[in-house]
Amino acid sequence: MDKTIKTINVPFIPELDDFALESVENLLEEKGTRRTIESLNWPDEFPYHPLTVFTAAHSKKYIYIEFFVRCNYLRAVNYQNNSPVCQDSCVEFFIEPKNDGRYWNFEFNCIGAINASTRTERHNPRRLTDDELNLVRRFASCGNRPFQEIEGLFAWNLIIAIPLELIGINYDGQPLKMKGNFYKCASGCSQPHFLSWNPIATPRPDFHQPDFFGNIILE
Repeated sequence: MDKTIKTINVPFIPELDDFALESVENLLEEKGTRRTIESLNWPDEFPYHPLTVFTAAHSKKYIYIEFFVRCNYLRAVNYQNNSPVCQDSCVEFFIEPKNDGRYWNFEFNCIGAINASTRTERHNPRRLTDDELNLVRRFASCGNRPFQEIEGLFAWNLIIAIPLELIGINYDGQPLKMKGNFYKCASGCSQPHFLSWNPIATPRPDFHQPDFFGNIILE
């Protein structure tokens, strides 16, 4: 089976840590690396394709990612830690830091509610604790109050900062090569969709596919 393996170089921007999270957007836009989440892996069953881009950078302490989405339906029913945010208007980041088979899945809906685990396969995850989840910084343009699905024309963004220490990484100034993928989904919306940055060649939607992770290089 042919596989496309994309690569993203994530630049080192140490001054990101000097700003409140809601104030780093311009710096990320200026110096970060931008990519689109555009792989429509299951087009016959799930053809909807909301515009989704992300911009990534890192400091010595955090990986920063800003997601930007344009869509026709917006949903944020889930608000508790480790609730099924993938049913809502959701963006996701999966990362395998050490090429040892263990990866982390970080899933966020448009109000910043988070579901995160570490695992070696889809089954038997170790859910991150509330204390661990609270270390993941988030700023959501939609606010943080839950709401039922609404229809219209929407543009929203979410900025996240994931501690490198949380995923077992120590950045010492040398490039770090990792693997991972970026996703956009909304399984419970009126237009369900399952998009990825690096393509996934499976019969059904499944983001827990390390074989289809791309290369992520922290510069």
